[in-house]
Formats: sequence, C-alpha cells, structure tokens
Amino acid sequence: MDGREAFRIADEYVHDPELEALFTELLRVPSEHKDLMEADPAVKAFVAEVVAPRLEALTGVAPRTDGMGNLLWRLGPAEADPAEGLLFMGYAMTFPAGSMPEPFSGKVVPGEPYGLQGPCVWGRGGCEQKAALAAMLAAAAAVRRSGRELACPLFLAVSTAGETGRHDAARYMLEQDGLTARYGVVGLGTTNRVCLGNKGRVDVDVVVRGKSCHSSTPWAGVNAVDGARAVLERLDGLVDGIAHPQLGEASLVATHIESGPDILHTIQDHCRLTLDRRLMPGEDPADALSAITRALADLEPWQVEVTQGNFMYPAAVSEDSEVAVALAAARELAGETGPPLWFPAALDAGYLNEKGIETVMFGPGDLAFAHTDAEVVPLEQVRRAARVYATAALRMLA
Repeated sequence: MDGREAFRIADEYVHDPELEALFTELLRVPSEHKDLMEADPAVKAFVAEVVAPRLEALTGVAPRTDGMGNLLWRLGPAEADPAEGLLFMGYAMTFPAGSMPEPFSGKVVPGEPYGLQGPCVWGRGGCEQKAALAAMLAAAAAVRRSGRELACPLFLAVSTAGETGRHDAARYMLEQDGLTARYGVVGLGTTNRVCLGNKGRVDVDVVVRGKSCHSSTPWAGVNAVDGARAVLERLDGLVDGIAHPQLGEASLVATHIESGPDILHTIQDHCRLTLDRRLMPGEDPADALSAITRALADLEPWQVEVTQGNFMYPAAVSEDSEVAVALAAARELAGETGPPLWFPAALDAGYLNEKGIETVMFGPGDLAFAHTDAEVVPLEQVRRAARVYATAALRMLA
C-alpha cells in the first residue's frame, strides 16, 4: 500500500477525542512497580479489567490474557503465517508514584511551564509506558475499522512488566504463548523518534568471605571489607576498550554493598556486592559474567563467589531495516522530525531481536520527564504516534 494512502486511512480512523479519553483513563488507574513485580495484583488487574475490555470495545476482537497476566491480541486472517507479522508491544507497569503530586489525575495542563508546546497530560507512567500504550490501542482500532484486509497478522501484546529490569514477561509470551512475528515495535517514550538500539545489562552478585574476630586484633581474622576493596581493584579497567559508535562505552559499576555480621567492633566475615555490567550490542551476558569470574579467581586470602542475577540483551537495528524505514516514512507523513535515537537503558527490544524479531522502539513522551515529579506528555505527540503506528502497520502488512 502506498504510504500516503496508508496515512490517509490512519488519519481517518484514529479518533482523537476517543484516544485522549483512553489515555487519561489509563493514567487514572495505578499500576505501579512493587515488590511482587509482574505478579502484582494491581498490574494484572490493569491489564485484565482496563486494557482488555477497552481493546475489545475498540476493535470488536477479544484479546486473551496468559498465565502471567500478559495480554495478547491478533488481527488478520487465521491462515496467515504469524512469523511474517508485526508485533506492537506495550507495557502495563509504571514507576512508583513517589513524591509526584496527583500522580493518577490524568489532568490536562499547559505545556509551556515544562518547555513543551500545547496541552499536555499529567500522570505517572505517561512518558514511558501509557502514552505509547494508548496510541497502540488506537492504532489497532484504526487498522480494524479501516476494513482493509491484511496479508500478514498484526499482534498487540501488553506486558505486565515495564519497570522490572528483566525479560521474564516477554520470554513467557514467546516461549509459553508461542508469540512470534517478523517485525516488532516496543512502545516507549522516544519523543516519536525511532530508537534503533540500546545497551543490555547483566546484574552480578559477588560474595566475599573472610573470617570474623574482634576489631582490636584485626590480624586474627580476614576482613571481608578489605576483600571487597580488592574485588573492585581487580575489576578496574575490565571493560576498557569495549564500545559502540552510538552507545558509547561499556561500564561496570558497583550499585550495592553490605557486610556482616552486624555487630560492633567486629571484623566482617562476609561482604556482598551487586555489580551492574552494561552490555554493548554483540556482547553476550554469559561471556560478561565469565570475564568477571575469571578476574576474581584466586583472590586470596578471601573466598569469592560470583553469581549471575537478572539480565537484558543489548539491541542494534540498522537504520535501513524494514521496520525502521516504515516508521521513519510514517513519521515524515505525520510531520515529525529528528534523527534516530539510541538508549543507554536495557529494554525488551534486545530480547526480541535475540529471538529473531527485528525490533525497534517508538512512542510519545520524553524520558527526561519520566520518574520525576512532573511527568507530562504533549497530546499532539500521542495523536501523531497513533497515526504513525497505524500507517506503518497498514503498509507493512498489506
């Protein structure tokens, strides 16, 4: 389908008042990151009781929720090969409200005090997850309402993740639900620019063991705090020279440290460190872990245990890839400008690309406002994003 024709259809069937009401409704329902992570009842209820019925009402096609609470929706002929389809992946979970005033009001505010143009919507999660989610739901409705037959299926998945720092929900959808596609778009705040890649991350837990004694005779023990210092010295410079043209240098930093026993005047017999190793495209989490393990071998007189924690794959997609080109063309028709982005954060696009789904990120909202006390998204960005999603789907799946 010609791009201009696809955009004309998208513009006709994306109904702005409906989209704006949907966006504000999503923001008024809390779905915050808490200790239970993807299993949190509020997050699962948001998907099952808010998103699912709205999507069915908008499209006339009922989604389903899986054993983890993720939502899955498909449009297109039953006989079409799912491996040739396009996947839109949105998120339910947001950062906690914290000290943000009226975090779930969904109120409309002027953008000028925040350096933005036109009316904006205020609410926790708007910049990261919920503006993109609303635009994806509206785009799915537009494609359905257009009545155009699709040669390949369109999938919309809503993950119960969003702030967990791991691929568990996405992995469940691909491995347990059998979700697959040829192309993917992860809905996150990119100010409606195409994000071609991101760093990955592997969390590494290190336990240094020594021997306790009274601190008046430190030579009688083996101080695990000194061992932790030796660990950091061993790791200094381990990732030097690992870099990417757009994402910069790899990093390895300690983000948490604690020791015990918690007793006064006592040499510590153990020290636990959490390391954050950022991965460049092409790096494997297991290889990064192995390099750390080798660097900490034979650190006498201490015993050192190294364990892998959560990880997320890095991603890098060519600007000439089909999904990036389709989104770029749709952006131009919608009046958007600006070069592609690259994110330093770890995201699900890495996992989808690792599994053979060529995936980029795109959506309304500026991450500079995310997690702040003034999370706002211009309504015009949300309107344009919905048209971009729908235009790309109509062109790629015709």
